[in-house]
Amino acid sequence: MGRLPAKPSLDQLRKRAKDLARAEAVKLSEAQFRIARDHGFPSWPKLQAYVRRVTEHGETLQHPYHQDVHYYAERALGLLASAEDETPGAREPFERRGQPLTRDGARAVVAREHGFGSWKALREHVESLVDSGEPFARAYRAIEARDPGTLETLLTEFPGLVTARGTNGNDLLGMATATCDERLSRLLLDHGADPSRGNVHGWTPLHQAAYKNLPLLLDQLLDAGAPVDVPARGDGGTPLVVTLFWGHREAADKLATHSRAPRNLRVAAGLGDAGLLDELLDPGGTLAPAAGRHRGFYRPHSGFPAWQPSDDPAEVKNEALAWAARNNRVEALKTLVARGADLDADVYRGTALAWAAATGRVAAIRTLLDLGADVNRVGTFGGPNHGEGVTALHLAAQSGHLDAVRVLLENGADLDARDEIFHSTPERWAEVCGQPAARDLLRATR
Repeated sequence: MGRLPAKPSLDQLRKRAKDLARAEAVKLSEAQFRIARDHGFPSWPKLQAYVRRVTEHGETLQHPYHQDVHYYAERALGLLASAEDETPGAREPFERRGQPLTRDGARAVVAREHGFGSWKALREHVESLVDSGEPFARAYRAIEARDPGTLETLLTEFPGLVTARGTNGNDLLGMATATCDERLSRLLLDHGADPSRGNVHGWTPLHQAAYKNLPLLLDQLLDAGAPVDVPARGDGGTPLVVTLFWGHREAADKLATHSRAPRNLRVAAGLGDAGLLDELLDPGGTLAPAAGRHRGFYRPHSGFPAWQPSDDPAEVKNEALAWAARNNRVEALKTLVARGADLDADVYRGTALAWAAATGRVAAIRTLLDLGADVNRVGTFGGPNHGEGVTALHLAAQSGHLDAVRVLLENGADLDARDEIFHSTPERWAEVCGQPAARDLLRATR
């Protein structure tokens, strides 16, 4: 195939077609068709449309790559949610495109960011994307198929792919990181991909590796110069914080050797850093000013509901308790409770016990219960359309953490507790979520 420059020129392609037509004594339409096919496009109009979009929008263009129209509708809703809760930078595309903060406004923004004048035009393009020949979509399919051979061929034919962006500003390196395939990310880095580049939310490949708990990919990206202190989805949302949010201890411990930023109380609690805990929260329960700073990050994606952290000292301590629990930091739990943290506080989508149960942290569960946590405390967890009125037993059952289920049952967890949305018991949660061992354990306990 021919090599299409990063900044293709329609005039040059037209000239090539005329030259080919004369040299081969064929019709111009035949020459145009050959050139289009040479670049992987099914027709000259498809190649023309692609080049026009790239030429008009340049590096700001977001290339469609997913074949499901619903995917773009979800991205529009996510962008709107981020703008409404004032995530840094999320309002800028609405202002730049002159669109209101509404669903239709968000869809118009998404369409125009992809180089289309309307949502309808974007939808029609996406519906025929698989046959469009567009290189970014083909590269995405190669990544999804974990096919480094095809990806390398495309990177050679279309050198601009390494810097191109897709929906939400995601680039191919970020997508490759999400697949957990080190061969793909290594290939992109070798072709010049920038490991420090974030998407529209500031989310870098290092954030993605942290989110997925991939220590080997973290090493690869760190060796390539990926920055460790860049925030995403809010102030303080470093890759380390992303790992601690999910309780990914292995990745967190690796990142902490490079940086512990931001050095606030929830980071100290999540790492079990006794020295930093003492620095930020004295034995009398008084917080240092830095303890509650840089907590603008509170969710990794818009599937969690909007929330605004406050400077309330009780909230700062109680949130830190939940971060210690999900990371199984037993001594930090004891320190925080001794210095005023509320065992049953549900600061943001989950009590400390709920998080310990959801992540299967048995030592943390035992510690919290020994300290006096209510085993049947009802609270929230995760997305607003899922975790309302749930108990720790619901969450342990949902995730199939059998040891956590056993400890909770030993301490009086209610088998018949029902959540507020589905009105289902922990046993039913285990069944619906594909955890037959947990279901059978709960059933046998009756």
